[in-house]
Amino acid sequence: MAARPAPVSASAVARDLGIPRSTVHHLLNTLAEHGFVLHLREERRWALGTTASELAGGFARQQPLARLGRPLVAALADRLGESTHLGVLSGGDVVYIVEERAPRRPALVTDVGVRLPAHLTATGRAMLAALPREQVRALYPSTSAFSTRTGRGPAAPSELRELLRSIRAAGFASEDGEVTDRTRSVGAAVRDGSGWPIAAVAATWSHSAGPTEADAAAAVITTAEELQRRLR
Repeated sequence: MAARPAPVSASAVARDLGIPRSTVHHLLNTLAEHGFVLHLREERRWALGTTASELAGGFARQQPLARLGRPLVAALADRLGESTHLGVLSGGDVVYIVEERAPRRPALVTDVGVRLPAHLTATGRAMLAALPREQVRALYPSTSAFSTRTGRGPAAPSELRELLRSIRAAGFASEDGEVTDRTRSVGAAVRDGSGWPIAAVAATWSHSAGPTEADAAAAVITTAEELQRRLR
């Protein structure tokens, strides 16, 4: 459908794909439920929906992010000697689009493509703190929206609000053992020209060794600001 210049009929889709028309109707109706396609009833045709547009827009935003962010995230890993990553917000989750694993450092759970709860991660918290408060309330309306990995972290909207207030005051986000035991992270948001958080840069290290939180935060903030500059 994306390759067509105009909406198409179900029969045309069935013919081009070589599958039964009943199957095509089932697939189109399922896609329509999730907003990927739209049924134009009067024309008896189908068009791409708003969710498809959001998906395409998300890819377009992430493609330059990954391309421009990768060398900066790698340089940050070299500077700190610790693993670093770049993530974007997807609903209440963080999706990691770049990871740079430092030599002789343990593997992390932040591989490219991994999703983690935003309220538990430094990257997620940095972006949540930069969102309008109404948006945060919509993502976390009640205690049922809060999951945990190690038994730590905010468990209610009021706890999250207080945490995000402290992040705004500090200028960076942190987490300590809330994603993985005995590891800690700091993160800083990357904003677009309107101030919207489009990504976050973070560094993660083990309790047994690593930089001070202040040194790591300063390096992460500098990297996030440089990525902001390059994106603009």
